[in-house]
Amino acid sequence: MVRRELYLNQICDFLDKPVIKVITGIRRSGKSAILMLLKDELIKRGIAEEFILYLNFESFELSEIDNSDKLYQYIKTRITKNKRYYILLDEIQEVKSWEKAVDASLVDLNADVFITGSNSQMLSSELSTYLAGRYISIHMHTLSFSEHLFFKQQLTGQPAIDTHREFENFLRLGGFPVLHTGEYTLETAYKVVFDIYSSAILRDTVQRFNIRDVELLERVVKYVFDNVGNKFSAKNVADYFKHHQRKIDLNTVYNYLNALQGAFIIYRIPRYDVKGKEILKTLEKYYVADQSLLYAVMGYRDRFISGVLENIVMLELKRRGYKVFTGKSDKREIDFIAEMRNSKVYIQVAWKMTDQSTIDHEFTPLLGLRDHYPKYVITMDESFNDNINGIQHKHIADFLLQPNF
Repeated sequence: MVRRELYLNQICDFLDKPVIKVITGIRRSGKSAILMLLKDELIKRGIAEEFILYLNFESFELSEIDNSDKLYQYIKTRITKNKRYYILLDEIQEVKSWEKAVDASLVDLNADVFITGSNSQMLSSELSTYLAGRYISIHMHTLSFSEHLFFKQQLTGQPAIDTHREFENFLRLGGFPVLHTGEYTLETAYKVVFDIYSSAILRDTVQRFNIRDVELLERVVKYVFDNVGNKFSAKNVADYFKHHQRKIDLNTVYNYLNALQGAFIIYRIPRYDVKGKEILKTLEKYYVADQSLLYAVMGYRDRFISGVLENIVMLELKRRGYKVFTGKSDKREIDFIAEMRNSKVYIQVAWKMTDQSTIDHEFTPLLGLRDHYPKYVITMDESFNDNINGIQHKHIADFLLQPNF
């Protein structure tokens, strides 16, 4: 397994702290692997393997442990010595009322507890009820571009010579770790991703939220995917379906969107008014958990390129811990405003600087901002190298590999 230092370091920062470590993320984003890497790390730190209990609840071997009582009793039978134990519970949402057993393990036992799950809303409701103040959450994404390069180097033994060309591979392949542990054609890669998507839809969306009209849900998914990077409203979705002789009310749209967010298939990015300094309640944007999901469901289309580039930048900002908004400044739109503690960064994303009107369209909104925070225009353009009045133009590959923004 290839180490993912970003997440492993975050988890180890809370090692032996009296809180439950909750690791969330879309299916196949690497949560199980990070628990195995954590197990290796614990052994390196001198913890004997007999004091590390790893349980994967998607394994058929544990299918009989389906409620909190059985889980707690099973854990107690494995804790046989008066020593510190490390309990690693993978895909915990498969166990009914799991939160009671997890809470009891933290309170009753000399144990450090780590759990993973693939549905945020299911996890957050139980956590807030039973574990309020006694847990921390770490969210895992699919591979970043820098991780893509690292995984490929581990696979081939050779570092990337041209990161711009390698970004084009990442753009098409996406970041699900399984696709970076061997050689895949795009056709077979998208089949793997479609299976991941189908599992997330069925198990973490349809079953968890008791959605009856699966066909309608998938139509909503395709509408969202087809509008990645565009301003979005539930009314527009309802009007679209009405135009196609399919009725859907606004509450159903919101319920489906919430379910998809809960399964980490999509992310909602709210809209921020720079002048009014407030978060707006309308015309947010939605993005996908990984660009390969878009291709696996919709097929690869060149017209997706601008939205996909935005998607990749948005995910990178989230990985690094930024709160991400889309921006409105007077009548102009800013693709991203990202905030973290006392820092802020403004970003415009485009495919290429094809002509002067495109240059004006991307730089003008940022030129109107009168503060000292960094401002970037991010593209795939190889020939346009100008910075304008302190606004930096960067190739997206170079931007993603920057240590700091």
